[in-house]
Amino acid sequence: MDLDAIKRRCEEILKRVPDHVTVLAATKERGPEEIRAAIAAGITHIGENYVQEALAKRPRVPEPATWHMIGHLQRNKAKKALDVFDWLQTLDSLKLAERLERLLSQGGRRLPVLVEVNIGREPQKAGVLPGDLGDFLRELSRLPHLEVRGLMAIPPEPEEPEDSRPYFREMRRLFEAIGREGIPGVRMEVLSMGMSADWEVAVEEGATMIRLGTLLFGPRS
Repeated sequence: MDLDAIKRRCEEILKRVPDHVTVLAATKERGPEEIRAAIAAGITHIGENYVQEALAKRPRVPEPATWHMIGHLQRNKAKKALDVFDWLQTLDSLKLAERLERLLSQGGRRLPVLVEVNIGREPQKAGVLPGDLGDFLRELSRLPHLEVRGLMAIPPEPEEPEDSRPYFREMRRLFEAIGREGIPGVRMEVLSMGMSADWEVAVEEGATMIRLGTLLFGPRS
């Protein structure tokens, strides 16, 4: 594990990414020391896929950072997720939303969330289908402890970065259309899309947040 190399890679990426785009470090299977190296380089947003993994790591990363759940969240893990995450990027179920609302109301807390969109319409993937998005957001608007702040997507895995462009472009159109609707309590501020293989195309198509793992940390051993 070369922590200096991680720090250098993070610093280089932060110089390349436009100021209006947030870099989130996707830290699945990365250790606390690697996360701390990324934070030392200027990364301020951390993304984890699993609740248990985040619960084990966050106490060992005392540096200030905002922690995002970027994996699928099961309802039975909702309470533990609220103990460790500041944001949820993968909301796609009304039952999960209602469970979170109950828990949040008990603690008098509000949670920023992004709605995950299944932009590739892939049956094996989580996410709200594009055609169902408006109705889903209108349902969420009645849950006062959930702050809907934008959308998130994971397009089909690209062979080339350009393969992702049509999906990113459609996400941008959805993002803007929902913003124009003016649904009460729903704000379109964050468009989270693009990973190590295609982040530059995502930024060109309107991403305001990109989720990078391999590009920052190198290949997993």
